[in-house]
Amino acid sequence: MVKIALAQFQPSHDYEESINKGLELVELAADAGAKFIGFTELSFRPFFPQFNSDPTYFSWAENMEGTAVTAFTAAAQQHKIDCAVNFFETTGNGVFYDTTVICRPDGEILGPVRMAHAASEPGFDEKYYYWPGDTKPQVYDLGYMKIGVAICYDRHFPEYTRELVIQGAELIFCPFAGLVSDPMQMYEIEMQALAFQNQVFVACLNRVGKEKNAEFAGGSFVVGPDGDISTRGATNTEHLLLADIDSSKIGEFRIKRPFMRDRRPSFYQ
Repeated sequence: MVKIALAQFQPSHDYEESINKGLELVELAADAGAKFIGFTELSFRPFFPQFNSDPTYFSWAENMEGTAVTAFTAAAQQHKIDCAVNFFETTGNGVFYDTTVICRPDGEILGPVRMAHAASEPGFDEKYYYWPGDTKPQVYDLGYMKIGVAICYDRHFPEYTRELVIQGAELIFCPFAGLVSDPMQMYEIEMQALAFQNQVFVACLNRVGKEKNAEFAGGSFVVGPDGDISTRGATNTEHLLLADIDSSKIGEFRIKRPFMRDRRPSFYQ
């Protein structure tokens, strides 16, 4: 049994203040016994893709040695907890990504995981700000749990998440930005189906709070390998959600309903 934490909170326009708030949540999660804490999409910044094609936001991008990764690598070491943070990444020469890394207690940085699919719809002008991710689906063995990351829009593509399952993911972590006007119930049903069909845990972590052109719903949740929502966070408010992950349940449900055994991938090709 492993305890994880999901930090559903609203970043401010003061980047340093948001980082410090996140660091406080790391300490709280570690004190509660969590081995892993995840942060939302664009964890410590306002959600700038709500604004169409505004080049001023490119100045917010950081590389892997930037403030966010550096701060949470130190926090992971101090509090002995894995920290998954998402940030606006630049690799130089005008290349930008929506990126998640996992900062480990031993100082290692896993990733980057770069969002493969970028949305283009009202309130989400992501194709202007992000390049399509160049990192293939990847599972990381944390010792106590094998985790894959599907950032926001990526979770809607079964081909992407199935590859994480094939690589042995026990938990699929999905940081995303869901509006109060979005079909949140359908998002839950979609992730319940993902968990049920693959008999894995799925942890969806949403942003929260009202911004200039967007209001995020919160309501983060964790789905078990039986497809049921085991833990649900508050809506429309900040919340440090704690959940227990029992990986033995995966084997239990794969014996009961052996979907993975009965796959015929060569036939589908």
